[in-house]
Amino acid sequence: MSDMQDSMLLGSEGIKKTILHGGTGDIPKFITGAKVTFHFRTQLCDDERTVIDDSKVVGTPMEIVIGNMFKLDIWESLLSSMRIGEVAEFWCDIIHTGVYPLVSKSMRRIAEGKDPVDWHIHTCGMANMFAYHSLGYDDLDELMKEPKPLYFVLELIRVQQPSEYNRESWALSDEERLKAVPVLHGQGNKFYKQGRYQEAMQKYKEAIICIKNVQTKEKSWEVPWLKLEKMANTLTLNYCQCLLHIEEYYEAIEHTSDIINQHPGVVKAFYLRAKAHMEVWNEAEARQDFSRVLDLDPGMKKAVKKELAKLNVRMEEKNQEDKNKYKGMF
Repeated sequence: MSDMQDSMLLGSEGIKKTILHGGTGDIPKFITGAKVTFHFRTQLCDDERTVIDDSKVVGTPMEIVIGNMFKLDIWESLLSSMRIGEVAEFWCDIIHTGVYPLVSKSMRRIAEGKDPVDWHIHTCGMANMFAYHSLGYDDLDELMKEPKPLYFVLELIRVQQPSEYNRESWALSDEERLKAVPVLHGQGNKFYKQGRYQEAMQKYKEAIICIKNVQTKEKSWEVPWLKLEKMANTLTLNYCQCLLHIEEYYEAIEHTSDIINQHPGVVKAFYLRAKAHMEVWNEAEARQDFSRVLDLDPGMKKAVKKELAKLNVRMEEKNQEDKNKYKGMF
């Protein structure tokens, strides 16, 4: 078999693979917990094939643990098609490369000996960070604004099964868990904007689990605990917004009520709960929640007015429907 093979399409859509150098032996087992060591080079699909990142220039290969979030999900699929020693080039379409700039940023910061995430920025409104905040690297900001297909050239160095190395070393530390949160949050927001609500919920949920894991070690209602609680609530409300889109209204009511019972000042919780109540024709509850929203934040007047108009129409239709139903009965 020649080293240069025609492009193969991997199982996943939007990926083309070309083997540049054949590897040896069988394809290793990429099971959850396996540690994979590889070199990677990321290039744009322009005429110059501009290099964005290159682990050989940094000097250390990349290590990921299969099933351990907080890296590029797609890398797991690409690597699991390779043999030891193989060098392959993968063309990946935008659906797989959207979050690359976030991952690249944290890898670059690690290479520069910095903390992968400027953590202090995130605790104040993590959503803002994704809307306006620069990643601190022009080329990554550019990619973030306008995602592009990318080439990944990967060289598989070794795969260690969970039993072959010290598991403890990769168990996510609290610090790593917290670093994963804004990344997952950003991935969720991206999916949300694309209308991929199930995938967004998955990311929000992973982020919430990370936070809750760390939170259990803090003293309830003290400042560090409250900071984490606030972050978890933000993510839970994003999750509820997805629930409204997929018409899981009762579950949305349940989660928002949990937040309201603990923290009666969270406006967005009342607002989302009101919308859920409205969808299931709980008129009195919806009106009550909307009026709480206005008490807490008069700035929401316009939005609430619009929702109340919708509520009136919905109730009008429902009453008409009920009338017709009963008319048929008598």
